[in-house]
Amino acid sequence: MISLTVNKLRGLSFNADSTLRGAIKTWMVVALAGQWAFAMYILSLYALPLLLGAVDKAEAVSPSQGLNSNIDLNSAMFFAHVLPAILMAISGLFQLIPNVRTRYPKFHRYNGRMFFTLGLAGALTGLYLTWVTGHRLSDIGSLGVTVNGILIPIAIYFAWQAAVKKRFAQHQRFAVHSFLLVNGVWTFRLYLMGWYIVNQGMNGNTLTLDGPADIALSFASFLLPMAIYEVILWGKKQRKESIKWVISAVACFGALITIIGVIAAGMMMWLPKISRILSVLV
Repeated sequence: MISLTVNKLRGLSFNADSTLRGAIKTWMVVALAGQWAFAMYILSLYALPLLLGAVDKAEAVSPSQGLNSNIDLNSAMFFAHVLPAILMAISGLFQLIPNVRTRYPKFHRYNGRMFFTLGLAGALTGLYLTWVTGHRLSDIGSLGVTVNGILIPIAIYFAWQAAVKKRFAQHQRFAVHSFLLVNGVWTFRLYLMGWYIVNQGMNGNTLTLDGPADIALSFASFLLPMAIYEVILWGKKQRKESIKWVISAVACFGALITIIGVIAAGMMMWLPKISRILSVLV
């Protein structure tokens, strides 16, 4: 019995490559859970009040900038920006799962086209809401999300062009960057709530999100995941075990901050607001 157990333990592969794969899979599972929780948050906060004609009641218990029952261009742009995020949050991550890409290529193509189209629309409506209708807490605090929104169409263009030209390795690279950019605002929520948890409150933050920590996190929310992805791509080409371990550590760090962020955002933002809204609507 003991010898059998020892042989099984010897058979387990614990190296840099397996650690890297484990970190990536963990990140994807946690991100999927966080994306679906975010979808439920948007559904409860915006979609249900709109469908039930109870926007005023929802606004009374959980004020949300831009949420109102008026039928005009600004409100149309607002709902056109937030409601498609439900669909993107539910389906977007499936584009990155290798088994889905290989087993269901038709789904991958159509789901990808939908994600790109909605992501592009979300970026343009987001920029409109931020700088035309004034849905921002501060000018300097909106710079990060603005750069994020500008980069989304650029990444989507290159991903789309690569797919048309059947340059699939290049397409995958830009598609992942597109995914990370489209989810930049979601990631900012994770990083911000995680920052509050780690620091046990605000530290370099302001209520208008223009503190040094707020600004740094707003840029890190898309630049850091993109940098980690590029490091992982580079690390997969390396042969030295020491370098692979460093890359694995970077991937583990990315997974860890996502775990902390999802837990923090769920506890501090999504679940409390979902509970308050449902208590009024149901």
